[in-house]
Amino acid sequence: MNIDEHLQRTSRTFALAIPLLPEPTRRKVALAYLLFRVADSLEDGELWTHPVRARALEDFNAALAQPSRARELAASWALSPPTTHEGYVGLLAEFPALLAAIGELDAPSQTILLSHASRTAEGMMTTLLNGRERGRLVLNSLGELQSYCYIVAGIVGELLTALFLHDVPELSSVRDVLIEHQLAFGEGLQLVNVLKDRVADAGAGRIFIPTSVSSNEVLALARRDLQSARIYVEALRRAGAPAGIVAFTDLSATLAVATLDVLEGPGSSTKISRAEVQRIFASIKPTREDRPDSKPPC
Repeated sequence: MNIDEHLQRTSRTFALAIPLLPEPTRRKVALAYLLFRVADSLEDGELWTHPVRARALEDFNAALAQPSRARELAASWALSPPTTHEGYVGLLAEFPALLAAIGELDAPSQTILLSHASRTAEGMMTTLLNGRERGRLVLNSLGELQSYCYIVAGIVGELLTALFLHDVPELSSVRDVLIEHQLAFGEGLQLVNVLKDRVADAGAGRIFIPTSVSSNEVLALARRDLQSARIYVEALRRAGAPAGIVAFTDLSATLAVATLDVLEGPGSSTKISRAEVQRIFASIKPTREDRPDSKPPC
């Protein structure tokens, strides 16, 4: 499968960030992103009811343990797609190839990707089945919002930390710091997405910010979380992590902070401009001298 093409078709931010990583971490993170994007597409599938989405996630989980089931699943998803997004539909069709590519990784990396994706899918199933209210997905407390952020982003933070520690043994010197701040890092990024997309999510029947919680409270929590993200990035830098790993994490944190600034600023904009994204990217991107491997993750 063409990994770079699927990144371009499914995520603007990750298509920028993942190629910053050095190999072999780059390919692993790209495959992890696409695997989680499959789960996200099933969870968010606007063309399916919540029970159908939950069953699809159950099937997804079964295929992680038994990849021979992937071809049958991909065929059924093609007959009745969960979404109209062409990039996501195209990725769902490649589910068998995606699992095959993951199967070519070293055994510990396979375990990291598949076990974390399985836990996320299980959490998504629980949220879909327990958080429904008149056909909508509704969270009713800040605790439920934080639990959801853990399912879809905190687990990703755990996955990335596990891959970084596996691929760069020198990072063991800051292992405890990375583990201490990985969940807040993931939560902060997801809270920014929740705030940024709250109008579109509400239109799709997803109410992530409870009525009992103010947007300012969520903004303040996201700010605190992103302070932990900065500690995480600086720990990587202090331990001598490859420049691409530092840049990858730094880009995510910096874009999130910039988005919060827009959300808290005057006007009705919820996104930073493409020009600002490119400016931030250029300021963080390592030079060729800093990056021993500059090939795309294909």
